[in-house]
Amino acid sequence: VDPAPRAPAPPAGPSRRLFVSRVVGGAAAAAAVGTVGYGTYGVLRGPGVKRVTVPLARLPRAAHGFRIAVVTDVHLGPVLGRGFAQKVVDTVNSTQPDLIAVVGDLVDGSVKDLGPAAAPLAQLRARHGSFFVTGNHEYFSGAEQWVREVRRLGLNPLENARTELPHFDLAGVNDIAGEREGEGPDYVKALGDRDRGRACVLLAHQPVQIHDAVDHGVDLQLSGHTHGGQLWPGNLVAGAANPTVSGLERYGDTQLYVSRGAGAWGPPTRVGAPSDITVIELASREA
Repeated sequence: VDPAPRAPAPPAGPSRRLFVSRVVGGAAAAAAVGTVGYGTYGVLRGPGVKRVTVPLARLPRAAHGFRIAVVTDVHLGPVLGRGFAQKVVDTVNSTQPDLIAVVGDLVDGSVKDLGPAAAPLAQLRARHGSFFVTGNHEYFSGAEQWVREVRRLGLNPLENARTELPHFDLAGVNDIAGEREGEGPDYVKALGDRDRGRACVLLAHQPVQIHDAVDHGVDLQLSGHTHGGQLWPGNLVAGAANPTVSGLERYGDTQLYVSRGAGAWGPPTRVGAPSDITVIELASREA
């Protein structure tokens, strides 16, 4: 004899549905808080070091292994202050670079307010010196004053200018945001009369400046600006607005390296885009 059919379970009442929804919502909230908390901890503890080798066709054998420490998007301000600047400086110096490139968005505020926070930059040490170009945030914060201040701290501003190092040229251009003040990038001034037989590294804050770098025969452009996306939905915005969001890519005969940056803008939180100071090691094909 077949057993009697089992009666269907009564539908879940409102109290059970409410309980389940609260459990799911609570778990999602806990995961979000944990993720943001870990992302904030990652920013506040300071950037890690990333190492990338970049071969340059015109680099002579004598410059093989030349190391450039790339520092971008420190964003000193009310949250990331002098202590954070000291962490950045100590991390850079620990890599013992041949040259230091500070590629814009150093600050979010005036020299009057943030001068003490930036003071540790005077401790940067590299055999061929430290160089600086403006980012868009410098133009929100008084770019002219900051150029004077970083020079006072021992950095060499490259305002649409070039310096000839022993084995390659180092050039820098102002950020695009400077165009509003008549101080935008001038590639002809920085690169127009250079010897094209020498390798050239360009400091330019925004990755979109790569197209002008290609036109002027630059071998390698070093940029920041994107923060690697920092956190959602910033990654979507960064990807739509920039040709490269992070890492090394080639555009014709020019390579572009984009650092994720040392600090953070807005909430001091990164998710999926950890901060970094990148040590670029140049490689000669003659070596």
